[in-house]
Formats: sequence, C-alpha cells, structure tokens
Amino acid sequence: MAITTIEDFYRETTNIIPEGINKEIGHFNVFRIDDMIAHTKKKGVMPYNRRAYYKISMIRGRNKAEYADKVIHIEKNALLFATPKIPYNYVPLDDNQSGLFCIFTPEFLVQTKSGIVLDDLPIFQPGGYPVFQVSDEQAEEISAILIKMHKELSSDYAYKYDLIRNYVLELIHYGQKLQPATSLYPAHNASARVSSLFIELLERQFPIESPNQRLSLRTAKDYADRLAVHVNHLNKVLKENTGKTTTDIISSRVIQEAKILLKQTNWNISEIAYSLGFEQVAHFSNFFRKQTTLAPLTFRA
Repeated sequence: MAITTIEDFYRETTNIIPEGINKEIGHFNVFRIDDMIAHTKKKGVMPYNRRAYYKISMIRGRNKAEYADKVIHIEKNALLFATPKIPYNYVPLDDNQSGLFCIFTPEFLVQTKSGIVLDDLPIFQPGGYPVFQVSDEQAEEISAILIKMHKELSSDYAYKYDLIRNYVLELIHYGQKLQPATSLYPAHNASARVSSLFIELLERQFPIESPNQRLSLRTAKDYADRLAVHVNHLNKVLKENTGKTTTDIISSRVIQEAKILLKQTNWNISEIAYSLGFEQVAHFSNFFRKQTTLAPLTFRA
C-alpha cells in the first residue's frame, strides 16, 4: 500500500511545497475544507492509503469514512482522527462540504512537556474509535479551536508554535473524552506492555538539557537488556505494534533531538554528538546525513 508523505499531500492539494519543509523539526499546518474542494475534485477521489502524518478533521456534511476495517456513514458533523499507522479516506456524499483540518508530523509534538506518546493513546490505536459524529454545539467548539490555530499561524508571536501544540493536545483530549469508557482502559497484553515500557524508557532520556548529559541507552540491545528480554523478541514486539524495528524507533527519536539541539542551542557539533551517544563527530555527521540528507551544519544554517 502506498504511503502519502507530507510532500505528496502538498502536491495533491496546493501544488506548492512549503520552503524548507525538510529542515523543520516538525511540520504543522491547518486548512479550510472549502478551500480544498475545487482542487481535490480536479485530482479525483482521495486514495485509500496510509499517510506519513497525523490529521485531525472537523467535517460538516454527509460523508462516508473508510478507516481500517470500519466504514462509517456521517450524516452531518464528524470529528476524525487519523494516524500514520492506519490507512483511511473519506468520501463526500453531497456537495455541501465545509469545515477545517490540521496535519502534523510526530516530530511537531516532540517538544511538548506532556509526556504523551501519540500512538499509546486509544484514539490512535488500530482498534480504537477514530471517528465521532458530534452535535452542532460540539462542532462549533471544535471548529473554534481549529480557527484559533489558523489565525495563530499567520501571527508574529514568537511562541506561536508552542501555543498551537497546546491547541493540538486540546483537540486530542476533546476526542479522548468522546471515547467509550471501555476503550480508555484497554487490557494490556504482554506484547503491548513491552512496547509501552520501551517507549517510556526511550522518552525518559529526553530532552537533553546540557552538553554534559548523555544518553545511557543507545542501542536495541541496551533497551532489551534493561527490559530483561531478548533483543529479537523486542524487535518482534515493536514491529507488530508499530511497524518499525527497535533501531528505527531509536534513530527517529535521536534525529528529532538532534534537530532540536541544532536549531535551539549554540552547542558545537562535537557537544551535540557526545550528548547523543556518538563517540566521534564523524559518526554523528554520517548518521544525521543518512537520516535527513543534510549535514548537521547545513541543517543548522
């Protein structure tokens, strides 16, 4: 199944890819559905596939949502949560469509202090409840949050992205409160527990706040030893639960932190490399280039 990247999204919707999108720590944007309808009609029906980003939509109008193995008919207003883990699309059933939606990459929320791991939330789980039909009053409340995001994006406020992250979390919690109570407290099987503990160990090492602070767990074996499981078992569990290997997940989180340190500190490359567990600057530079296609100094500039 094809995976739509953030660049693909812009090609399919606006034909304009934001400048420097690959140099951002994380990406966020918000759109009005009305503005997208004409262009989408020219391109055809939204394909049923995975996206490499999260999406939260407030849709007004009759629609059919296809999400994993679910087909949900929407008569009026719906709040939809989409995750990179699950393929989806929605099909308008009439021409009277409006609303707003936001898209964001996992890296966009990495700087929050909430400790939330998106894929641990029931709302983003494969068996969760991602689509909610809401009342007119609820639709207005949800739309108001998205409108504030839309307005904030064009502001000159220095901390606007911190504020927008809070709005994103507000929407997530809004959806969580609409969840059936039974889905908020899922029974953890052994596989899910190992996966959850791994993510907790990984996130506990961040943020890096001093050049003297250093990652103590750097490899898949480091985490497997700490969790008292074989590294092959840890890989199998994470592959089943996330679709990624242990090394892939560790590398993704390390590169996120590297981007933050390069953009938001004046530490030299050697200090950043050391704090992220690299013995030599060259190893860090090669790792960064492999993950981003850019040299660390190029990204910082």
